[in-house]
Amino acid sequence: LVCEEVNVDRFYPVLYPKASRLIVTFDEHVISNNFKFGVIYQKFAQTSEEELFGNNEESPAFVEFLEFLGEKIDLHDFKGFRGGLDVTHGQTGTESVYVNFHNKEIMFHVSTKLPYTEGDSQQLQRKRHIGNDIVAIVFQEENTPFVPDMIASNFLHAYVVVQVENACTENVLYKVSVTARDDVPFFGPALPDPAVFKKSSEFHEFLLTKLINAEYSCYKAEKFAKLEERTRSALLETLYEELHMNSQSMMGLGGDDDKLENGGGGGGFFESFKVEYTYNEMAFANVN
Repeated sequence: LVCEEVNVDRFYPVLYPKASRLIVTFDEHVISNNFKFGVIYQKFAQTSEEELFGNNEESPAFVEFLEFLGEKIDLHDFKGFRGGLDVTHGQTGTESVYVNFHNKEIMFHVSTKLPYTEGDSQQLQRKRHIGNDIVAIVFQEENTPFVPDMIASNFLHAYVVVQVENACTENVLYKVSVTARDDVPFFGPALPDPAVFKKSSEFHEFLLTKLINAEYSCYKAEKFAKLEERTRSALLETLYEELHMNSQSMMGLGGDDDKLENGGGGGGFFESFKVEYTYNEMAFANVN
């Protein structure tokens, strides 16, 4: 069946034996196993970006939450997904928080673990990473209003706000709320009513799933959707060229130079997307 919106004049046979593999690879471009999320520590009554990024001390409640979130790792010579952090020269701090979640690698950009620069009210070293993430956690110890406008960023589109109760006790609770830009579609799992969770493996599963789905949903927002369409169109054109050239070769209509036995299109959609996204990150960082 052909989509009614597609106007097709003719079809060409695909005779390349590896065609199905190439098509499946293209269809799986939406699969990504690496994620990076910001983690911002908001103290009571803090309402500005400068205050949020200026926090250096980690309270016992925040330390407890980070330990719950993932594993504290030394960045030097770290071999897993580094999420843009420096694992050679220590220019992005000495440690971070990382977790392997259902074979998906997640690196957290923790505001208090990124380098602090004396005399820099904006803390651009910290903002350069968290401000270029798409999704971030905001951790609170007390009831303090948080609105996305507190942080000026072209990329942050969704926040998961986590407020702790009964910290460092046997009855730790986490109250969760979510806020996102208007053009970000709903993403699950849905919050229960009330959205209060015990510190448990079930909440860990819920929270990380929520973060991953948030990023996927943010890609459908206008800013990222345009980038996605452009990238996917380029990959589709490459797929067509590979199939056409190899089919021609199979029919003896092309020379050896036309053969692409191994398929040169490689790489996933999100990998290609993130290349262009990283270019935009660099441009954004230079502007700031």
